[in-house]
Amino acid sequence: MIFSRIAGTGGYLPGAPVTNHDLIARGIDTSDEWIAERTGIRARHLSEEGLKTSDLAVAAARNALDMAGVAAADIDLLIVATTTPDMIFPSTACIVQNALGVAAGAVAFDVQAVCSGFAYALTIADKFIKSGSHKRALVIGAETLSRIVDWQDRGTCVLFGDGAGAVVLVADNQPGILATALHADGSQQPILNASGTITAGAIIGSPFLRMDGQAVFKLAVRVLGDVAQEVLAAANMSVAELDWLIPHQANIRIMNATAKRLGVPDEKVIVTVSQHGNTSAASVPLALDKAVREGRIQRGQSVLLQGVGGGFTWGAALLKF
Repeated sequence: MIFSRIAGTGGYLPGAPVTNHDLIARGIDTSDEWIAERTGIRARHLSEEGLKTSDLAVAAARNALDMAGVAAADIDLLIVATTTPDMIFPSTACIVQNALGVAAGAVAFDVQAVCSGFAYALTIADKFIKSGSHKRALVIGAETLSRIVDWQDRGTCVLFGDGAGAVVLVADNQPGILATALHADGSQQPILNASGTITAGAIIGSPFLRMDGQAVFKLAVRVLGDVAQEVLAAANMSVAELDWLIPHQANIRIMNATAKRLGVPDEKVIVTVSQHGNTSAASVPLALDKAVREGRIQRGQSVLLQGVGGGFTWGAALLKF
């Protein structure tokens, strides 16, 4: 049988960290204590003018390719998970393909599942490789959320940041991705969305991200717990056998509540939200890359990745790193 495994990880955060105190200095009516207590966020990174989502994606991808020892020209599948593409079309993946030097003729496309985007993209790439049609995939989550944040809305603007994370997935005769699960419930779209569209050159609807925080919290904790149990059951594993949990890095309260519901101790939960805020599709691969490069996640260990976001979408991937 053909399986897929992660051969390399990469991450990229643009510019210097923008702390909570920096936001206050810019005139946002809040406090460091208020933000940190409710979200766990201390800083985020914001892209400078002219820096695009594809630029972040390329930088993260190069780091992942270097770790994997794989040349860009050898990639035959490229998937970019993003809610903030460079343009309406072509896809950000096609732009990244050209910038990296991924061979013409390789498959390249975007996935839009918001904060679940990386879980969706990784699952899709895993199925491509398991089918035997492709051998080396580059899976990227990249966002410039600062472009769709309303900086007058202190309830949301303090939460989000820009960044990119990537993995190289390769075919192998030993299982790497043990189980995946994806779900969506479109009836929940009002609680988290950015409703703006372009018609005849004008923006119709709101161009900014809007969120019902309490509703998102309740739904996120429930579905993250459920999907974690789903993939563990599919792999015939118990929570006790899990080495690491990497939940979507959105809010420390959601992560703590999810871990508690599952019975995962704090020392097994990878938390990076304090350093980069909610980077949507980039948050999970960024956290994975940081933990790998710090030596916490070791080869042969089991890791459960989770995402939940607007749509409403959610998903998980259980892997042996």
